[in-house]
Amino acid sequence: MFSMTSINGAQASVSPSFRRRGLAAAGAALLALALTSSAALAQGVLRVTTIPEEAASEQLRKFAPLVKYLERQLGMKVEFTPVTDYPAAVEALVNRQVDLVWFGGFTFVQAKIRSGDKAIPIAQREEDAQFRSVFITLAGSGIKTLADLKGRNVSFGSQSSTSGHLMPRNFLLEAGINPEKDFKRVAYSGAHDATIASVVTGRVDAAALDITVWRKFVEEKKVDLSKVEVFYTTPPYFNYNWTVHAEMPAALRERITKALLGLSTKDPEGKEILGLARATRFIPTQVSNYKGLEQAGRSAGLIR
Repeated sequence: MFSMTSINGAQASVSPSFRRRGLAAAGAALLALALTSSAALAQGVLRVTTIPEEAASEQLRKFAPLVKYLERQLGMKVEFTPVTDYPAAVEALVNRQVDLVWFGGFTFVQAKIRSGDKAIPIAQREEDAQFRSVFITLAGSGIKTLADLKGRNVSFGSQSSTSGHLMPRNFLLEAGINPEKDFKRVAYSGAHDATIASVVTGRVDAAALDITVWRKFVEEKKVDLSKVEVFYTTPPYFNYNWTVHAEMPAALRERITKALLGLSTKDPEGKEILGLARATRFIPTQVSNYKGLEQAGRSAGLIR
């Protein structure tokens, strides 16, 4: 795109008539470029994905109403495509294979680093400013504190999960517990629902996961509280957010942000979308909110 500086700089060495023709031509070029860009956005596709914290079928169910809402708000086609694992979500944004991603706090930090600070967080759930993880075990296991995990088989979720690995590991280390040295075995389930299953079936003695997923399973009666219990809840930290690439046109970024922040539980559509997201509402966020997660990742040796 032409800048006003380059146009004005060229004016000093040309005649007034040529200058007028040049300015007119530049103006026409700018207008044509703007119209072309608008047409491309109107006819283009917004590609969306998420970290796979749950099964692909559940992701598709959860994000389908949001896709329809964004299509109407943005006036363009929106496609949601699940990815195979957490690193794949990071690479998809870094390589611009997708435009909008629902990241956990740690995967956002990874995307920020991998992209050279071109990952821009635009919105988070209100709950994400005070997020927590829970550690669960079978009732009667004898596990009551983090110290009781020593010598046990313990599972995290994905290695790139904020609530299922990074922050639980961070609080374990703060308590003087090194998983690789103090646990009998360290496992990674890959997803929060699989983490719960690993405890229920007795494959591990205890596990850490996202508190909102745990609450969802409890509310939907997918877990028997007489058999599985929470024995530790972590201190709060920042977590999930919606992220775009810095090279997305600013106007589109603003429209997406406005659409997300505009969701309300006061109308049926907003209530459904926010309910599926386990959110009361979306609020603005910023890169600085996730500095603590980056520091935790470096302290735990997960970021080098």
